[in-house]
Amino acid sequence: MAERGRVSGKALPYLFLLPALLLELLVHVLPMLVGVGMSLLKLTQFFLRNWSAAPFAGLSNYTVALDFNGAVGGALLHSFAITLAFTVLVVAGSWLLGFTAAFLVQGQRRGRGLLRTLFLVPYALPAYAAVITWSFLFQRDTGLVNGVLADLHLVGAGDKPFWLLGGNSFLAVLVVALWRTWPFAFLVLTSGMQAIPHDLYEAAALDGATMRQQVRRVMLPLLRPVNQVLLVVLFLWTFNDFNTPYVLFGAGAPAEADLLSVHIYQNSFLTWNFGLGSAMSVLLLVFLSLATGLYLRSRRVR
Repeated sequence: MAERGRVSGKALPYLFLLPALLLELLVHVLPMLVGVGMSLLKLTQFFLRNWSAAPFAGLSNYTVALDFNGAVGGALLHSFAITLAFTVLVVAGSWLLGFTAAFLVQGQRRGRGLLRTLFLVPYALPAYAAVITWSFLFQRDTGLVNGVLADLHLVGAGDKPFWLLGGNSFLAVLVVALWRTWPFAFLVLTSGMQAIPHDLYEAAALDGATMRQQVRRVMLPLLRPVNQVLLVVLFLWTFNDFNTPYVLFGAGAPAEADLLSVHIYQNSFLTWNFGLGSAMSVLLLVFLSLATGLYLRSRRVR
């Protein structure tokens, strides 16, 4: 009986995890497998009511998507390049702002609690409400951004730039994404900094280390595990970001801000070619998996 009780005790944690695993299977794994199956079909609007009647496409959807000399593949490559540049800038900017803000609120500085609250406001706001507010701010004639620029005499009254069209659209979506993302980096880095014993800084100061040397030799090395996880999460979130560009521009994003998530949506729900859109989604999944795996492996080797 005692042996049977010990076996039950060992199985109990797995029983607690079973509902979460089943939910994960239902919400993520099953739709992913369905998407892979859709990518192997010529699934257009003519076969939505009866998927089984859709012709088998094999790898032809992947061939079309990866043919960078063709119209579809060339547009996908262009969208990938924009998304990669967007992701690098947002992740780097979010980490830099988050680290700076986390460093400023360390210690017993007066007003530290108020600063933390203000820094976390963009992260606490609902995504749709925040991005819609930014879309009003970026309006050419009535937006606050152009109003401030005109008041500062940086632009003329008749030369106000379009922020949601043309080349400025990339800067607009970059600013909004950075504004929404950096508080998460601030929150994570603040937790990591608070876990570092203060005695280490005191010992470094007694050895003659300056503040810069303490940050470089003490803080950053001890934050390495935190940064490793943080950068991966920021990379995945930003590269997959759909809400920000979709709410800011709508379904028809400008070519200069044609992020991959919206590009796949357009190829799926605007052209009604769900097989091709699913193939692009699978390629995105493969890229993100490889990039994340290679990054984690390089960190582990070091």
